[in-house]
Amino acid sequence: MNKRAGYLGIIACIFFHLSLTAQQRVVHGTVFIDANGNGKQDAQEAGISNVVVSDQNQVTLTDANGSYSLTSDFPYQTIQIVLPNGYLGQFWHPLENQVNFPLKATGSQDHFVFIHASDCHVDSLNLPRMARFRTLLDSIQPAFVLMSGDLVRDALRVPEQVARGYFELYKEQIGLISCPVFSGVGNHELFGIERDKSLVSSDHPLYGKNMYRYYLGPDYYAFNFGGIHFVSVDAMEYQNLYYYGGIDTLQLSWLNRELAATEGNPPVITFNHIPLVSPGFSFQAYDEDDYYGPSLLRVDGRLRHRHIVADYDALRLVIGAHPYPLALSGHYHAAQSASYELSGTQFRQTSALTRPDRFTFHGFEIRSGFTVYEVMKGEIIRSTFVPLNLPDTPK
Repeated sequence: MNKRAGYLGIIACIFFHLSLTAQQRVVHGTVFIDANGNGKQDAQEAGISNVVVSDQNQVTLTDANGSYSLTSDFPYQTIQIVLPNGYLGQFWHPLENQVNFPLKATGSQDHFVFIHASDCHVDSLNLPRMARFRTLLDSIQPAFVLMSGDLVRDALRVPEQVARGYFELYKEQIGLISCPVFSGVGNHELFGIERDKSLVSSDHPLYGKNMYRYYLGPDYYAFNFGGIHFVSVDAMEYQNLYYYGGIDTLQLSWLNRELAATEGNPPVITFNHIPLVSPGFSFQAYDEDDYYGPSLLRVDGRLRHRHIVADYDALRLVIGAHPYPLALSGHYHAAQSASYELSGTQFRQTSALTRPDRFTFHGFEIRSGFTVYEVMKGEIIRSTFVPLNLPDTPK
């Protein structure tokens, strides 16, 4: 049996298991052009065909009128679409019997810039940094922002009320940004998993990724813009008290279905928190930190580096023949890049938005900031790191 056949066999087993254990629900609705912005499909507002609709497991397409019907068997209780080229709007909603998706046309997407930011760790002390970030965004005028995890100061090791306050503050802050923000889950969004510190039970309904889903929706999803297929990868896993970089097979099976339903062969850009490749970690020794935990963790009998995603091969296999020019991540708080000759993929980490504004690490000056990418007709033509240049607030 070859590697791909074996992998797809695992996917089939997972789907069979879900069909036996999950409760089914039929969801229907319409994806349409909301020309007047009232959130309702008026008589002259056309539906949008061939839009991918999903519940993070099942995948279907809208028909010629923009209508869909999906038998949902997944417990995450959200319904989402893959935003088509030329449109923006709310791409997910809580699961109900009828869910419609009003979208706004953006005009030409041939030439645009987008922002990759990460590790904003929103709390009261970082509000001036978020204000500075918004000011810079207003001068750059990006089409959208990718925010690749560690959105809040900490949900790992704090009680529910504190974690909720951080998530609510993050939602407030991104609501002040004038362009769409596509968020991804990081280790600091895993509510309560360091139970020795948070004193949260693993039976808590918001435990782990459920608090992220409650406030921010799907932990993995995709959207199209300017002929590029952007995929938000949930590269966070955890066991017992410790998180580690990983992509579960269920998510990979969803991506396999989602890409199969995507028209054409667009290039894929992924963004996630813990990196697939990181030169910076080569400077650090493996340690056994009493507070933050070990660098190495044994998972399913295999020793893994907690701060590197070990599932790149499986992700690349699912992406398949699609061009894969860029894999974006955060976590390390330092802008860096790596690539393999002839691989076609650049692995890029941006710096952090959080404090401190600058520090020295192994002789390198590290600065807080974000990265701007310029795209022309589906190809990245330029990237620029932009430092925040904001004095630190007192600790």
